[in-house]
Amino acid sequence: MCAIVGIYDNDNAARLASIALFAMQHRGQEATGISSSINGKIHTIKNRGLVSEVFDDDALKILKGNMAIGHNRYSTAGGDSILDAQPVFAKYKLGEMSIVHNGNLINKNEVREELTNNGAIFQTGMDTENLIHLIAKSSENRLRDRIKEALNKTIGAYCFIVQSRSKQFVIRDRYGIRPLSLGKLKSGGYIVASETCAFDLVDAEFIRDVRPGEMLIFSEKTNEPESIQLFEPIFRPCAFEYVYFARPDSDIDGKNVYTTRQNMGKTLAKNDKNKNFKADMVVPVPDSGVPAALGYASESKIPFEYGIIRNHYVGRTFIEPTQEMRNLKVRMKLSPMKSLIKGKSLLVIDDSIVRGTTSKRIVKMLKDAGAKEVHFRVASPEIKFPCYYGIDTPNQEELISYKMTKDEICEYIQADSLEYLSIDDLKKSIGDDRNYALESFDGDYFVTK
Repeated sequence: MCAIVGIYDNDNAARLASIALFAMQHRGQEATGISSSINGKIHTIKNRGLVSEVFDDDALKILKGNMAIGHNRYSTAGGDSILDAQPVFAKYKLGEMSIVHNGNLINKNEVREELTNNGAIFQTGMDTENLIHLIAKSSENRLRDRIKEALNKTIGAYCFIVQSRSKQFVIRDRYGIRPLSLGKLKSGGYIVASETCAFDLVDAEFIRDVRPGEMLIFSEKTNEPESIQLFEPIFRPCAFEYVYFARPDSDIDGKNVYTTRQNMGKTLAKNDKNKNFKADMVVPVPDSGVPAALGYASESKIPFEYGIIRNHYVGRTFIEPTQEMRNLKVRMKLSPMKSLIKGKSLLVIDDSIVRGTTSKRIVKMLKDAGAKEVHFRVASPEIKFPCYYGIDTPNQEELISYKMTKDEICEYIQADSLEYLSIDDLKKSIGDDRNYALESFDGDYFVTK
């Protein structure tokens, strides 16, 4: 889920990195960090909190140089210690390096045990630190070769940016599970970022997506990044990026997120099996449910209305680390439009149901505000399986669709009816031209090497 960014060959590298991280704040709110490089020395600032809190002018004055990498943390491994924030910095035989990582390494425990048995001392609980040790222990003479060797022992979903004193190495796993794009800064140099929404804010032109299994090398010796295909690509982009993670104005692997979410809503309306009622309005759960609700309203000809108002100064609930915090933020961030919905039958659209507690609170809130009926529609399939590729749902018992049938969930959230988008309809909505990572929906854990 995390956000990563790399800026190369721009005198305002750290400032541009912080702006890009600000644009991608939705991908992680626990901690943020930036490493810059100048005169052969890497400087790092990282802390818990939001980008705007951590990177003020004083911090950015320290982060000098024409290259920088940055990270917004959404934890899937490690703890809440500041040591578990990124970038991860180390000194080793060839000098200094700093690493940022988006994804999750599924063989992290086995690799860590082997490294520990051979004398490695770990400072964090993050899987990202495994790569630091693997690179440091390599006997290769060039950093690029050490990275290749380390990646041959790394299994899972990953986008890495490794920064040395003078170079940046950008790597995307062979499946392309997590997104990563390359852009050209109009003020000079290059940017690599998890989402293209970051390009708009820093005034960069999109060049292309980093290919699955590719390593890009930025150095002073070349005008353009050098490309090396490390692994044969087996493209399986994460469908959940389109459902929930990514910002609507981003293009993920050539597909606009807003358009795909509208398509999900249209398809949901077209194939809605429960039409034995007359809804007065389509109401989105803001903000992630808005595009799908617009699509549903367009297809069904039912009026679209903002029956729920969101306080935008409260962050996203799914990525809060505890259920108690998620519950509190639902109450803080969502308010019903009582005068609009009183006595009305509502067709409420949300992007997904994970644990069910948020949906239950929303239904109760709307009925307490006077809604006659609340029919719940979900613009994605039932989430029945945990994801080990970068989403924090490690415990299957937390997933309500694993524990309950659709009818039981409907009763639990106290909705008058409940329907989901099917897996086939999800694939059609995004586009049938590729094979998606759907492990949260179908349990297909395809990553093997």
